[in-house]
Amino acid sequence: MTDNIKNVPAGAGGDAADKKLRRSKIMRILGRIAVYAVLVLYAFVILFPFLIVIITSFKTWEDASSLTFQWIPEHGFVFDGYKEVFVFRANMTAALPTLIKSFFNTLCYVIPPTVIGLFTSSISAYAFAKLRFRLKNVMYTALLATMMIPGAIMIAPSFTIYDAIEWVDTPLPLMIPGMFGAAACVFFMRQFFSGIPDSIVEAAKLDGLGFIGIFFRIIVPLSVPALLAQGLLGFIGGYNDYLNPMIYLKSSDLYNLQYALRVFAGVYADEQNVVMAGTLVALIPTLVIYFFAQDYFIEGIATSGVKQ
Repeated sequence: MTDNIKNVPAGAGGDAADKKLRRSKIMRILGRIAVYAVLVLYAFVILFPFLIVIITSFKTWEDASSLTFQWIPEHGFVFDGYKEVFVFRANMTAALPTLIKSFFNTLCYVIPPTVIGLFTSSISAYAFAKLRFRLKNVMYTALLATMMIPGAIMIAPSFTIYDAIEWVDTPLPLMIPGMFGAAACVFFMRQFFSGIPDSIVEAAKLDGLGFIGIFFRIIVPLSVPALLAQGLLGFIGGYNDYLNPMIYLKSSDLYNLQYALRVFAGVYADEQNVVMAGTLVALIPTLVIYFFAQDYFIEGIATSGVKQ
């Protein structure tokens, strides 16, 4: 037995451990390569349509109308489509081009309900998360139950009500309901507020702060990422709204951007380069907002659904 032990090389155990370590490193590297390959493929699948839209927007009418798609157009890259975007005028009395005027209309329709609705949703979420009152759970359950109602079945009764109070052909149906908040926003903000320690709230009460003071001086500063994330989602939802403007806005001077873009696409139905240029111009504002707010957006979404 002693002779067999003496015959085993001194570094045999170390070599086996090194080989096992190298194999584990190689497996980790291969695993990362596989993950990144899948992510790159997934990103390409998502970005591929946008690449087609971008390239088509810089083509001439002849190249855009070709039956075969060409990555590099025969007549080169031009700005003819974008020129049409900024000179197109529908039956508007405003001096501005149609898409520019409708863009400012959209901001007027979206920003007030987004800001006010975020406030009402947040203060409701604060009450459900940190205050104690009778029937709180019942009211919260009823609020969440409204999320199960399809929005399509509310179109007819909503139109009947707005028509009776003469809100049709005005932007009020697009603005006023959103100012009362949204059940989904209340849900996400309540989840975030529930993660704020109650000890902070109790300490603020001892310092003499009331419920409103605690909300504005304690809760809001700690919830900036979640507020920005929900505000961004609300803004994008209103910015991309097409159905409600189509139902309620009859005058061309009141068109929002998405509805005006549909009119624009109908006029230039045979000129795909112009349509793609208009699509990109309409997309730029949301891309710019997301670019500057992406860190807060990701953090707010990640933490809203996690109870700390």
